[in-house]
Amino acid sequence: MNQEQLAQMRNGKGFIAALDQSGGSTPKALLLYGVQETAYSNDSEMFDVIHAMRSRMVESPEFTGDRVLGAILFEGTMDREIGGMGSAEFLWNKKHVIPFLKIDKGLADEAQGVQIMKPNPDLDALLARALKKGVFGTKMRSVIKLANADGITAVVAQQFEVGRQILRAGLIPIIEPEVDINSPQKAEAEVLLKAALLAELNKQPADQPVMLKLTLPETDGFFDELVAHPSVLRVVALSGGYSRVDANARLSRNKGVIASFSRALTEGLSAQQTEAEFNTAIGASIASIYEASIS
Repeated sequence: MNQEQLAQMRNGKGFIAALDQSGGSTPKALLLYGVQETAYSNDSEMFDVIHAMRSRMVESPEFTGDRVLGAILFEGTMDREIGGMGSAEFLWNKKHVIPFLKIDKGLADEAQGVQIMKPNPDLDALLARALKKGVFGTKMRSVIKLANADGITAVVAQQFEVGRQILRAGLIPIIEPEVDINSPQKAEAEVLLKAALLAELNKQPADQPVMLKLTLPETDGFFDELVAHPSVLRVVALSGGYSRVDANARLSRNKGVIASFSRALTEGLSAQQTEAEFNTAIGASIASIYEASIS
């Protein structure tokens, strides 16, 4: 494990850019970026277009480790190049931004008010490949829709089981049990989730830390115990469908939590912008998310 990256993630000021839209979410991300579905005719062409968008963001002079601590990549991005280098290598060597990799294979069907992750039998091989390419950590997502104790316990148990597999491979896992912002039981689900997370964290050695990626809570400061926990490297927040203004406002009221935004980061960016316009727009986005993350 890269000790410089570990120290930057533990102590650095800034946020994590989530650049890991997968096959299901890419068309919507491209539409928001001003690229119609008629601009590509298959998945291969679609991923070429989204890679061009991600490369444009990462290569922007506004996108540096001074404010962007890390970036989460889709597997297809990790396997491609940015600026003539492997994407993870470019992020760290050229931008001083820590590379993470989305490793889950999507969500299982809803049961007990939650969606756990689909099986991932080839994970060890993917982790070995990521390590070789210079990746520091991983991210995997489950979704909680209702305040069902058994469902939430199952989500957290699966996340930590896979998280420990990731740690054994020499990478830092970002555990992401997202609570749907539209849940009619959001606050109640967050209470159950925090209890389940603390139960697992209390069994986790402090020298084998995990990161947590959580929905911005209904109660300000609700994650203070998680932020302070010795087995937590960092608590980051997803935007989850909130606008950037709303997400930043909620984030700024939760001390010690930093952003890991996707849609809220790319809001306002367009394929039609000139380089100057694009850099101004992404610079404003990065600045606002950075300020909310350090407040």
